[in-house]
Amino acid sequence: MEKIISGNIHSIETLGTVDGPGIRFVIFMQGCPMRCKYCHNPDTLEFVENKKMTVDEILKKYDGVKEFLKNGGITVTGGEPLSQIDFVIELFKKAKQKNIHTALDTSGILFNKDKTEKIDELLNYTDLVLLDIKHINDEEHKKLTTFSNKNVLEFAIYLNKKNIPIWIRHVLIPNITDKKEYLYELGRFMSKLNNIKALDILPYHNMAIPKYENLGIDYPLKDIIPPSKEDTIKAREIILQAYRNKNY
Repeated sequence: MEKIISGNIHSIETLGTVDGPGIRFVIFMQGCPMRCKYCHNPDTLEFVENKKMTVDEILKKYDGVKEFLKNGGITVTGGEPLSQIDFVIELFKKAKQKNIHTALDTSGILFNKDKTEKIDELLNYTDLVLLDIKHINDEEHKKLTTFSNKNVLEFAIYLNKKNIPIWIRHVLIPNITDKKEYLYELGRFMSKLNNIKALDILPYHNMAIPKYENLGIDYPLKDIIPPSKEDTIKAREIILQAYRNKNY
């Protein structure tokens, strides 16, 4: 008898436009080990039971809106989806049987290069990884997220080895991630990879402050002013210049 695996789901967005190519069915998983100071989904962080759903229940919901998902597919995000890897494996496996494009949005923080059996199985059914590199500098990454970035960068290198297409995502935070030396370093790291299909530089925003207030949580970056569109474009250009010129 087949074991039915349920996922602990925070919410579902049926017409997502920013989490992968096309219009997408986006599943937000509940629970994340990291504590990023700018997290805009603080309600997904705790490993508490939310809404339990099976893979078949989710795919039934997908089928109900699939005609609107132009050039899209399914994206699993969080929280941290790798914290529920068995469920994501089962979901992506069945999605591929239905010829659905699959995207994994992850920080890669739970990657362990010495224990890759499950991640290898998941990658067999993954068309795209949206890899969130929070900070390229390890010490600054620890300050920003409470974790080292070692696993994140090792995961990027592993995905390159496995030839899995990735989109790099990086949040531009004034006085934290926007320093030129960090942007250069990120670009140089990216230049080691041959599987990058896109670079998303996401301007920091403080729109999550009301969520923190409702949850009774202090918002650590409330005094930071979001970067301008021009600053965001300039930062992306610096990263790409370093990416294109390995000697930069």
